[in-house]
Parts: sequence; structure tokens; C-alpha cells
Amino acid sequence: MKYEMSMDQLCPATFAFQVIGGKWNLPILACLSEEESIRYNELKRRLNGITGTTLTNCLKELIDNGIVNRQQYNEIPPRVEYSLTSSGKELVPLIQSIVAWGERNIRTLEK
Repeated sequence: MKYEMSMDQLCPATFAFQVIGGKWNLPILACLSEEESIRYNELKRRLNGITGTTLTNCLKELIDNGIVNRQQYNEIPPRVEYSLTSSGKELVPLIQSIVAWGERNIRTLEK
């Protein structure tokens, strides 16, 4: 990921939002926070409306930022699982709070 400012000029909030922001990153992290590990197709199934290309790009970005781990197993057929890194697991309480807020406030959009 390219940061808009140099690392010494970047404020912590801006850094955090650049790492986890984006339309699909938080939903991906929410799914990963519910499981120890998850396979690509299962993750895609849970994220209604995401394209394969978008999921692949988001996962690559999250991996590059040290939030998600990709484990490839040398089997036939090949198996790949995704999980949160220790840094990603630090986000779980925040993700749970965001999801809870969404559950409490989603009905405001129905009015």
C-alpha cells in the first residue's frame, strides 16, 4: 500500500484507516474474526456481492499490511486458508464494536 504521507508525518488515525479502510476490508476482517481460518470460496460466499478479483486484491492488500495471513497447503487439489495475524487479532474488539453498532443502528436506514 502506498501511504499518502511519509511514515513520520502520518497520524495514527490516518494510518489505521489506510490499512483497514475500503469498502470490503472491514467486512472481510469481520468474517475472519469469526473463524480461526477460512478458505477463499467460503469467504467469498459470506461476502455477498464481492467479485473474485476484488476479494483477491483486498486479501493481498491486507496480507501486505500484516493484518491477514495466507496459508497454502501443498495438496491436490490445492488448499489455501486465510486467518488474522496477531496484529489483525488486535482489531477484533474494534470490529465487534463496529458490527454491534451497525446492528443497533441499521433500522435508522429503513425509515
